[in-house]
Amino acid sequence: MSQLEIRIVSYSQDFQAIKDIRTKVFQEEQGVSAELEFDGLDGGATQLLAYLDARPVGTTRIRCIAAKTIKIERLAILPDARKQGIGTKLMLAALKLAKDSNYKKAVVHAQEYIKGLYERLGFVATGDSFTEAGIPHIKMIKKL
Repeated sequence: MSQLEIRIVSYSQDFQAIKDIRTKVFQEEQGVSAELEFDGLDGGATQLLAYLDARPVGTTRIRCIAAKTIKIERLAILPDARKQGIGTKLMLAALKLAKDSNYKKAVVHAQEYIKGLYERLGFVATGDSFTEAGIPHIKMIKKL
């Protein structure tokens, strides 16, 4: 049976693992440019890594964007680790961390194809669809 562990990590110390996952998912699979993917905001964000049997397979970051509001971004799971609930567990860990830190609202810009994941976690779509990095997205909000 596989063992999953989610850790809060240092961007500088765990940069290579984060970069490898995001490069594979966003740049290679989805065609996002490196300039958009690595936007200079990672150093000030809280980084999470998911380890499956001690191998980094997923990541996300959390940024404070306003008083009591965080944005969860860059959720990425390696292809061979998908369909195991890792994305959901990463999101639950991010939401718990935000709530424990007294944030009141979480925002995501969800890629439309994965909108259902966020809806199952209690996020509500707001506004119209928009294109970000050439990919259809929808803004979603969850009260914590």
